[in-house]
This record gives sequence, structure tokens and C-alpha cells, in this order.
Amino acid sequence: MIESFLYNRLVVLFCGVLLLLTSCSTKQDIVYFQNAKNFETIVDTDTFKAKLKVGDVVSIYISTLDPTVTQPYNIVIASGNNSRLIDYLIDVDGNIDYPVLGKVKLVGLTIEEAKELLKSKFSEGQLLNDPVVMIRVLNFRITVAGEVRSPGVYPVSGERVSILEALGMAGDLTIKGRRDNVLVIRDFNGTKTYTRIDLTNKEVFNSPVYYLTQNDYVYVEPNHSAISGASGDSRIGTIISISSFILTTALIFVTRN
Repeated sequence: MIESFLYNRLVVLFCGVLLLLTSCSTKQDIVYFQNAKNFETIVDTDTFKAKLKVGDVVSIYISTLDPTVTQPYNIVIASGNNSRLIDYLIDVDGNIDYPVLGKVKLVGLTIEEAKELLKSKFSEGQLLNDPVVMIRVLNFRITVAGEVRSPGVYPVSGERVSILEALGMAGDLTIKGRRDNVLVIRDFNGTKTYTRIDLTNKEVFNSPVYYLTQNDYVYVEPNHSAISGASGDSRIGTIISISSFILTTALIFVTRN
């Protein structure tokens, strides 16, 4: 009777250890916007506008009523059987080398501000009358890494993208991703900033990194269960072996008696 009781206690202990090592995440670990109330209304006061950075590649198209006068500014290059507008790289000094105008400093400007700057230069030099300026960033991309289903580098077609959209591109966080401490690394002309964002809190929408800029790096770190599981994997084989030996010994002892 004592031996049987001992054996049963060992079995319970063995199962308890395995359960502890493979414990699952709680609801508080994985649910987004936990403090958002039902039918709650949040007014969007965001005025974020991405600014041009060193290393950005931009496309610039100038349009007027007379297409012939804009030809010097809309330089087209052949690419196989197709043709496209020439690209402009913002150099380390923050400038592009633009036809006729020469060096034009665009770094730190929004797209709209860059458009107005070019318009003013055309007007000051009496080069064009009422031109329409279109500017687009061609290498707008963000990187999502860590505990997401599809980590990688993702191109962005618009002028801005939210962190929620970026995580959606990457297939959302895995169950092992830590949602309350997502890191956004931002580089602006050689200066890096590190900002953490809590996706479980509705205040995420007011974060300065809710909207990402070109070349932002988003990292989702593993949560406690993932770390515990990783460290447990290195010990679980030993624990199972020792526990199996003890259980087998106890079973032999009980059977013989």
C-alpha cells in the first residue's frame, strides 16, 4: 500500500513538472487593446507626416499646361523595352542634384513641403508658371523581425504605414511574441532612436512610433513562455530521463512486492 502510494505521488510530481515547463501564455499576454471600452470613441488627433531622410530615393514629376517646357525636368531613361523617370538620391548632405536647379536640400521635409520648395524655386527663377509637382519615395520599406509569422523586409506603396499594418504584413505576432514591449528602431540621418510600444494598451494609437517611417525596424521579442520553453528544452530531456528511471524503479519495486 505504501509503495503504491509512493508510486502515485511520483507520477503526479512528474506530470506537474512537465506542466510547469510547458505552461501556456495567459489572456493578458496576447490580447490587444485590453483597456478599450465597449463603444468607446477615440478622436484621431494624429498629425504625423513622414519626413525625407538621407538615402531616400525619390521620383519627381513636373507638369504644366505646356509639356514642352517641363521636358528638361522630366528626364526619362530607357530600361529594356520600357522607359521611366530618372530617380534622385538624397545624399549624405541631404541634397538631390536636380536638373537646372542644381543642389536642392530635401532632407527633413515632408512630401508636401518638398513640393512647395520646388514650386518656389521654379517661381523665383521664372522657370515655370504654376507647375504641378508630384513626388514619391521609391524605397519606402520597413523591416519586421522576431516573433512574427513571416519576418522580412516589406515595401510600402503609400506615404505612411501604421505599426499594426506592418505587423499584419508579417502575418501578425506568434503566440510566443511579447505584445506589451514591441521595439521600433528608427534611424534619421545617422541618429538612431529606440522606442517601445505596448499593443495591449489602447494608448498605442498615441505613440510617436504608431506610424512608421521609411527603413524603420520593428522587433517583437519572445515572451516569458517562449524563453522558459527554450531554456526548458535543454533540461527537459534530463528531467524526463531521471523521472522515467525513478518511475521505472518504483514500478519494479511495487510489482515485486
